[in-house]
Amino acid sequence: MYPIDTICTIVQGSFLHRSSNSVITYLSVDSRNLQFPTDTLFFALIFQKDGHSFVADAYKKGVRNFIVSKSVLGCDDSNVIVVEDTLAALQAVASYHRKQFHIPVIGITGSNGKTIVKEWLYQLLQDDYNIVRSPKSFNSQIGVPLSVWQMNSHHTLAIFEAGISQRGEMEKLSQIILPTIAIITNIGEAHSSGFSSLKEKTEEKLKLVKSAEVIVYNKEALPFNFGLSDQMDGVVPHKKQRITWGFSAPASCVIKELKKDTISTQISFLYNDNKYVLTIPFTDDASLQNAMNCVGTMLYLGYDEHVLNHRLQRLHSIDMRLQLKHGANHCLIINDSYSADLTSLRIALQFLQQQSSGLKRTVILSDFFESGKKEEDLYSEVYQLLQHFSIEKVVGIGPGITYYFKNTASVSDSLEKISCQLYPDTDSFIRDFKTSHFVNECILIKGARLFKFERLVALFDAKVHQTLLEINLNAIVSNLKEYRTLLKPSTKIMAMVKAFAYGSGGAEIAGALQYNNIDYFGVAYADEGIELRKAGIKLPIMVMNVEEESFAVLVAHQLQPVIYSSPFLNAFEAYLQSEGITYYPVHIEVETGMNRLGFSLAEIENMAQRLSLSPLIKIESVFSHLAASDDPTQDGFTRDQAVLFSRATSLIEKYISYPFIKHISNTAATIRHPFLQLDMVRIGIGLYGIESNTNQLHLQAAATLRSTVAQIKKLKTGETVGYNRKGILDKESLIATVRIGYADGYSRRLGNGVGKMWVNGKLAPVVGAVCMDMTMIDVTEIPNVREGDEVIIFGEQVPIQLLAGWMGTIPYEVMTSISQRVKRIYFQE
Repeated sequence: MYPIDTICTIVQGSFLHRSSNSVITYLSVDSRNLQFPTDTLFFALIFQKDGHSFVADAYKKGVRNFIVSKSVLGCDDSNVIVVEDTLAALQAVASYHRKQFHIPVIGITGSNGKTIVKEWLYQLLQDDYNIVRSPKSFNSQIGVPLSVWQMNSHHTLAIFEAGISQRGEMEKLSQIILPTIAIITNIGEAHSSGFSSLKEKTEEKLKLVKSAEVIVYNKEALPFNFGLSDQMDGVVPHKKQRITWGFSAPASCVIKELKKDTISTQISFLYNDNKYVLTIPFTDDASLQNAMNCVGTMLYLGYDEHVLNHRLQRLHSIDMRLQLKHGANHCLIINDSYSADLTSLRIALQFLQQQSSGLKRTVILSDFFESGKKEEDLYSEVYQLLQHFSIEKVVGIGPGITYYFKNTASVSDSLEKISCQLYPDTDSFIRDFKTSHFVNECILIKGARLFKFERLVALFDAKVHQTLLEINLNAIVSNLKEYRTLLKPSTKIMAMVKAFAYGSGGAEIAGALQYNNIDYFGVAYADEGIELRKAGIKLPIMVMNVEEESFAVLVAHQLQPVIYSSPFLNAFEAYLQSEGITYYPVHIEVETGMNRLGFSLAEIENMAQRLSLSPLIKIESVFSHLAASDDPTQDGFTRDQAVLFSRATSLIEKYISYPFIKHISNTAATIRHPFLQLDMVRIGIGLYGIESNTNQLHLQAAATLRSTVAQIKKLKTGETVGYNRKGILDKESLIATVRIGYADGYSRRLGNGVGKMWVNGKLAPVVGAVCMDMTMIDVTEIPNVREGDEVIIFGEQVPIQLLAGWMGTIPYEVMTSISQRVKRIYFQE
């Protein structure tokens, strides 16, 4: 789009190196996600990690254009521009690009609902406009410029989100988006930690509307019903048009009546003295608010009641998650069956790449409804993406993709390299479908809504019962970043994924962590490490409990054992000598007070002297276990352990001349004892947001265990529930049977009122004994509970720490007790 010389002028930088006047088409801040490196400009952002450390990786992958804020090596034949602030440079490039276009631009801000409103406006307006919009929820200081950069001459409307977390951010985003239409979804308590008050947060968000011709918002929502409406008057000039809505005047749209049935809501309101009656296919309040913001925008754009009604009834719920689950024939299924456009395809293919190690990569695609491209160019680019991500099998469904894959020369000439099957419609594929055609594959199912690909997802489902353990990979990555904020840049992280990642699935979790630049993995036994290797994990893996019988498979899979005693060291050295293996990496465990495994301080010197003379073994790290790092009353003991460990490592360093990693901090110590982070920390269950010492961190619950109601019974006073008649009813009660029992990992300790489950927004106590496959709960005081309703056993609503407290145990036991028959589903926003 722009010559590199022009880019240099825009960012007010200077060339550290200049090789050619390249033309920049793509921007990147992530060396892992490079589709067209020769046309890409890479920004070395300094964020959670210093982007300059990834310049070499980007260069290796073919990038030859960089913006940096300090010198980098090995790029002499590249264009390297030096600026003071690389993020400011990225924003300046996007701002310049935005100013080249004179089309309507919708900017959306608010605490909740931004992405839903954006996607619904896309559904409502795509018949009349070629639309460019933010991918998924790209609304940050980085996401907004990358979104705006997508604008091109074919687009006739743009829709961008703007999300902020602290003061000063919206001013920058508003200059990049320059909206002509601004929508404020709401301003509430979400994402408020960076502001001193709701008033300050409101003032910051309203900076988005400065360039807008019209502002759409709920007149009665926070903060306007707390006397802060004068902020609108102070920030937004009166000459700007406002389309407001609410249940009372003054408002542009005054809602007079709502009529709800089981699946829809009829909204009657007045606008410009005209009565409108619209129906939306939702009944919840959040959907009503989001829909009214869309209605206000469309009224401003001139749509009449008939068109509004027709299009609103086509709206569908937005699932912003990429969902990963196990399917039949050892397949992994990625469900992204609600959209088909180039931007979301790139994101989905990156997720497929992250999770598919060791499996064949398969993509099932529908026709694309992409704005602003000729279909031949569109499907050529789709095919280029499939090639870039090494897709081995493609199933194309729809007349468009079928025609262009067959008749576009650049595609059809290359189809021999990719197994390709083409179908005119979804029904044709279903008629031809055989489970045996898909074995040991990671399958991305991605299609536009009208193709109803949810039917395909059901075809691949492994048949298991309705109790699910959901793992939010975004939350795990977010928690990892939170822990990184406590560490020095040089401190490494070992992610403990023992017990198959605490019962949540080691390979899937490790894939996400490896993609996000973790340094090491730790597992309990060799078979857990082997599973990770088979899943494509290439990072070093420390195995804590190695048996002599597993030496061969340990070495075959390049797993690194923990050496904790002289007899075990003798055995492993003997094996290495018999196999002719030298300098094999190991981890030395030191006993400092846990009194479980490890060399005592008295044994350390002899062990170190011996290893200094041995060519068989190389020390990768030396570590110890803290016994009570989470307990403030034991901080003295923790310091004593640290002193012993320091003595041990000093003794080892007397004999070992090469450097090795030192680590003693676990999850709790990483938070409570920062002076002990040393060279590396070991973080385990804290990655799931399960940690009691979280005042410094904003951790998210990553795991949710959910089930469903199988049956509801109305029982009389005195009747009993469950085995041994343990549950005796003292009043007439409504009892729901839930599809989970102790065979699934729901402990019998939770029976007879000890445990509670979350149903329809309230806690329902367990009645009677927990059965092997079922548990009964009392829903008498909870309205509208029906068979099939969802039940949360633990998650955001019922923290796992609370459940563990009811059981009289710790969260580790709860997580690791979940049976393998419970289906694991992984998703990424």
